Amino acid sequence: MKTIPRTIAAASALLFCLFLAGDAEAQSKLKFRDPSPRHYKLTARASKIDSRVKAHPEIGFLIETKAGKPADIQHAAVDTRVAPRGKLVIWLMSHNQQLFDRINSYGLHAIRVHYANRWFSIACRENPVGEHCRGNIRLEAVTGTDISDDVDIPKPDGMMERAYQFVKWLARENPQAGWSHFLTKDGNGLRWDDVIIAGSSHGSTTAARFAKFQKVSRVVAFCGPRDQLQSWQSLPSATPENRYFGFSHVLDGGWVGDHYCRSWELLGMHKYGPIVNVDESKAPFGNTRRLITDFDVNGDARRAHSSVVPGGRAKKDSDTGAYAHEDVWRYLFTQPVDVVGKAVPLDDSCKKNQRQ
Repeated sequence: MKTIPRTIAAASALLFCLFLAGDAEAQSKLKFRDPSPRHYKLTARASKIDSRVKAHPEIGFLIETKAGKPADIQHAAVDTRVAPRGKLVIWLMSHNQQLFDRINSYGLHAIRVHYANRWFSIACRENPVGEHCRGNIRLEAVTGTDISDDVDIPKPDGMMERAYQFVKWLARENPQAGWSHFLTKDGNGLRWDDVIIAGSSHGSTTAARFAKFQKVSRVVAFCGPRDQLQSWQSLPSATPENRYFGFSHVLDGGWVGDHYCRSWELLGMHKYGPIVNVDESKAPFGNTRRLITDFDVNGDARRAHSSVVPGGRAKKDSDTGAYAHEDVWRYLFTQPVDVVGKAVPLDDSCKKNQRQ
């Protein structure tokens, strides 16, 4: 039987201790005081929480559908049976309860807010698109600050204020679940250092743009970020570079077109390890920040695009039907950010200048 060299064994032990230390530190910040621990799943309309909320039909963003049904329902979930990590995931895409179930099982709180994000199919349609058009709109959509000339999104309809108002409401309505932990001491904002900003596709791109502006606990980008004709990805980042994580399928059009590999490198993610195929490796994937999968999607790029999150298009075990990427999802949301892989050079085959 082969033995492991002492130096390797010692290094492995050190990494394991760092992992446990980081995990324990995260879990020590918040303790639940719930007399009846359970998995809470809550919803509330943004317009009921904050009377300032309004629709923006000019970008297709509504509070009610044409049929009169609510379009501004927000989602929150937490499992008080699981030791809390003291981190709040803000999800910037359509609600995915299966993803929330997993996030909650890791000891994380999660919310999905309804904010003015429907501009993507309407604004910045010129060809070629302006260098800062999409990046500026994304920042206005999340901050509610007048940054772009293409949209007019006030603070109450931006992601930051919607998330703050929602967490305040949750702290009142579901106090036993510890939502007040994510409010500042004066109660006038969120503790962004304890926020994990995450999304898929359009949402992952906005998550990364926001993290450039606001320091957060980490960024989890599924099938993204994109904005291949913009340069905001190389701006100085308020969020340390080692806190960005990405996961994509290689048949996704954004990957095939070098959009994701470009953004990942501009964000500095190559400094923390190579691109790793999760179907050929096991967690912790060399502690890298860049993960891919190449499982069989029958050549369907649309399926590939949405296959990296829980749902009908995700990879499943052929015998049990269980999801095959459970360890990947846990890694993306819980890997200690200070445990990193070894830096690798930029990939010359990944096209950086896509305006040519």
